[in-house]
Amino acid sequence: MPHQVSSEIRSCIDNCLECHTKCTETINHCLKKGNEHSDPKHINILLDCAQICQTSADFMLRTSNLHPKTCDVCAQACKNCAEDCEKIGKDDDLMKECAKICWECAESCKKMAKH
Repeated sequence: MPHQVSSEIRSCIDNCLECHTKCTETINHCLKKGNEHSDPKHINILLDCAQICQTSADFMLRTSNLHPKTCDVCAQACKNCAEDCEKIGKDDDLMKECAKICWECAESCKKMAKH
């Protein structure tokens, strides 16, 4: 029988999945907006965040003993993404929301990295 995840891990999984979704939506939004929003560096930061969030959620769902490592990288990627979205999207509600969710996920994953 698979090991059940704690409520703290479940909360981090939910944060990661929400962040993955929001970053993926934001990529599409930024590509449509163009200019600095569609800069390859910014899009890659969003892609990094979306991908590591999905991976971290998967590792936690499987109760992998490597999940602290993926969560550590995830926290850094989310921090990078939040900072970039705040810088580029000062007047953009969707990007502000992306930054907010990324900060929440970064905090959650930072805790899980020490788990």
